[in-house]
Amino acid sequence: MPTVDQNQRRRRGTGLIALDPDAAFEGHTLYAPLTGGGEVYLVNLRGETVHTWKLPHRPGRHARILPGGLLAYNGVLPGEDALFPMWHKYRGGVMGVHAPDGTVLREHRDPLQHHDAHHLDDGGILYTALEPLTGREAAAVRGGVAGSEADGTVWADTIKQVDAEGNEVWSWRAAEHLDREAYPLHPDYAREHWPLINSVVPLADGNVLASLRSASAVVIISRETGEVLWRTEPGTVSQQHHPSELADGNLLVFDNGVFRPGHDVPYSRVIEIDRGSGKVVWEYHDPAKESFFAPFMGAAQRLPNGNTLITDSPAGRLFEVTAESVLVWEFVVPQFGGYEESEVRDLFPAEPNAVFRAYRYAADELPWLESGS
Repeated sequence: MPTVDQNQRRRRGTGLIALDPDAAFEGHTLYAPLTGGGEVYLVNLRGETVHTWKLPHRPGRHARILPGGLLAYNGVLPGEDALFPMWHKYRGGVMGVHAPDGTVLREHRDPLQHHDAHHLDDGGILYTALEPLTGREAAAVRGGVAGSEADGTVWADTIKQVDAEGNEVWSWRAAEHLDREAYPLHPDYAREHWPLINSVVPLADGNVLASLRSASAVVIISRETGEVLWRTEPGTVSQQHHPSELADGNLLVFDNGVFRPGHDVPYSRVIEIDRGSGKVVWEYHDPAKESFFAPFMGAAQRLPNGNTLITDSPAGRLFEVTAESVLVWEFVVPQFGGYEESEVRDLFPAEPNAVFRAYRYAADELPWLESGS
């Protein structure tokens, strides 16, 4: 056995790395380690765990606190076959709401759900799912590596909304509404999944904001007609994640930077986009750009004091920066582990501490948490 830990991320240190208590937003940070068995952690600014949920399924990406303090959690539905090699990595299927003690209060299941499930205030859920395209429909998808379809099938994204009882009340199909020429797969990507929607959220006006990772586009979809009302200009984002709407209507996006046009050195950044002009009006990247690069996954949350909480997902690194791009809090997830499923472990054989998204919550958003925690 080696005397030196061979896991570089664990070797560099975990837990609280940095804190400026006068500049950081006071609150608690929520995260769910992707290789865990269903544990969700809430830590304070000092990096101390103040609450843990133990849920029955591995994360199907992330957890979120709902208004009133309940936990929304997307878990992996067990016993499902792999639709294509990466499917076991990012599928979900179990969308639940849990009490602070972990009790399941309500749940919706869909074996084709993946990446994102946004639990709504009325008990409904807006989420991403898949449908198979074959024959001419599959061939019509542009881009990707020729011949890399999964058994001749291209799995295309759908978006569904169900009510609190699980009844479908709205749906959208990429195959019906997306222009194949305008939204091709990147030429180096497998033709397994198009366009890979990794985030979906309702906007204040009722329309739907979605991130099309493999087409490097953020779009706004009309809830009434299904048409694309707005999209980022090509080259603005590259393999991005987690767009969200800010109070002034601008969009905050985690821009991964994979295959960024015109850049030979990849780096990640968080950007704010003016929806009217489509221009980037705020940007954070590390002072040494190449030292912050997340090739997949990632998230960003604008906090009430104007700071931004950033999830460097593959590194399990959560950090907060001010509007002036000054880092004021940094925490490295200490929970490392291997994926239990052999299909995922073969693709990712190391023991990561990855998380899909983290969120910060003020004390009044967690009314059940003991004061002083």
